[in-house]
Amino acid sequence: MNSPQSLKKSGQARYFALIPAAGVGSRMGGATPKQYLSLSGVPILQHTVDAFLNTPQIAHTAVVVSAEDGYVDDALGVSSLARADLSVFRCGGDTRKESVRNGLEALKNLPGLEIAEDDWVLVHDAARPGLTPALIAKLIQQVADHAVGGLLALPVVDTVKRVAGGTVTTVPRDGLWLAQTPQMFRYRVLCDALDAASEVTDEASAIEAAGLVPLLVEGHARNLKVTLPSDLALAQLYVSGQNDGVKQN
Repeated sequence: MNSPQSLKKSGQARYFALIPAAGVGSRMGGATPKQYLSLSGVPILQHTVDAFLNTPQIAHTAVVVSAEDGYVDDALGVSSLARADLSVFRCGGDTRKESVRNGLEALKNLPGLEIAEDDWVLVHDAARPGLTPALIAKLIQQVADHAVGGLLALPVVDTVKRVAGGTVTTVPRDGLWLAQTPQMFRYRVLCDALDAASEVTDEASAIEAAGLVPLLVEGHARNLKVTLPSDLALAQLYVSGQNDGVKQN
């Protein structure tokens, strides 16, 4: 694997992973934040981090947790925390936007990393443990030459209904996509977009608010976000499977 410094010297843009993990997962209804729940005996966050640590293109992976987080050290373990290509930043904010922006600033200030303005940052939800190196590689391959950046997403295949004012209408699904992560944008472009945006639910929303158009790259159903208790069983099926069903193309 190329080291961050070797890529820097060769003039190539590098790829960094940023995983905001400061949320409490209130919709799960448990005392433990959802990113620390177990799948196949391994914390969800560890599954998520491992996908990036096992992707050769990723120069460095950073996890953003709250200052008072008491779970992350045990969840990632001594061996992971000792890695030179993994950092844990205790600078999470009250919102996703704050956590991501604080994490971007921490990446910039990490000694020896020297992140460049045009390096790529892949922001990924901590509670999407079904991500694979193949999906990450697919995103990088299809977005690396794009002017703006892009994200994994799934085209909507079900009929969509809208309920408003006591009426139900069918919404045309043509052109509708379900956003996933990672969402991959240049470091400076993402910082500027987040600084200019009001509160957003994902990074692509900030990019779109800046008048830019991200590329949508088809993801995979296994890359679901664990939000409700019922999601755990489905994520378990994907995580424990021997074939991820994801091909690079």
